[in-house]
Amino acid sequence: MTKKLIAIDLDGTTLNAQSLITARTQEILTKARQAGHIVSIATGRPYRMSEQFYRQLNLDSPMVNFNGALVHLPEQKWPYESEHSIDREIAFSILEQKATFNLDFVAAENRESFYVDQIEGVEPHFFATQQITEQNLMKHLKTNPTSLLLKTQHEFAADVSSRLMEQFNKEIDVRTWGGPNAILEVVPKGVQKAMGVDIIANSLGIKQQDVIAFGDEHNDLELLDYAGWGVAMKNGTDQLKQVANDQTIKTNDEDGLADYLERYLSL
Repeated sequence: MTKKLIAIDLDGTTLNAQSLITARTQEILTKARQAGHIVSIATGRPYRMSEQFYRQLNLDSPMVNFNGALVHLPEQKWPYESEHSIDREIAFSILEQKATFNLDFVAAENRESFYVDQIEGVEPHFFATQQITEQNLMKHLKTNPTSLLLKTQHEFAADVSSRLMEQFNKEIDVRTWGGPNAILEVVPKGVQKAMGVDIIANSLGIKQQDVIAFGDEHNDLELLDYAGWGVAMKNGTDQLKQVANDQTIKTNDEDGLADYLERYLSL
């Protein structure tokens, strides 16, 4: 079989409901690599919140973080590396409108660090840390962040999204995270996972038709549309299933990705 680039989303796709990669999923992704295919993570998470999965899978491939705002080969110099950022004034402007937007917190992130508007009531695990300190407060944000993370409630998410897009139309796009929390991720305009995966495919000399992509959420739309073979998770959104070539029989909590890949690649 032709060498494939397998682009995998994390939350709601590769990870189960406990945000873990099961032994079975790990085994099948390892088998795919042993068969000569390349596995590449394409996630909305920053690297510090996806590094453990990169290591668990023993990957040495480039990856996409922040929904495409960062494309890199972890811990290495890579000639194709790409990074985009948002004007930090947008972060402060959103923060000023926190109450009218019904936001629980406003955070700004870049590759190495994160900044949040309050310490109280913000769960450190959102930022893959044990504790949030004074140094992590938004007033210390001096550079343009790679992305913004906004927590709201599910009933407000669609409204907040459209209002943000209206207000900062030329500068940002808004993505939703998979999983139980209503997290909105604000990325630079035009940035999405497909752009990042395309950089990776080109760097490896892999044709678009040989890209297989798995996802479950709104932020995977362009990726599944771009891929030669786009697979929506059974637990994915209806909108995503409409652009996908196929969907898994099982959910992310039933090793749906592993099950599909094992059959599709005859592992």
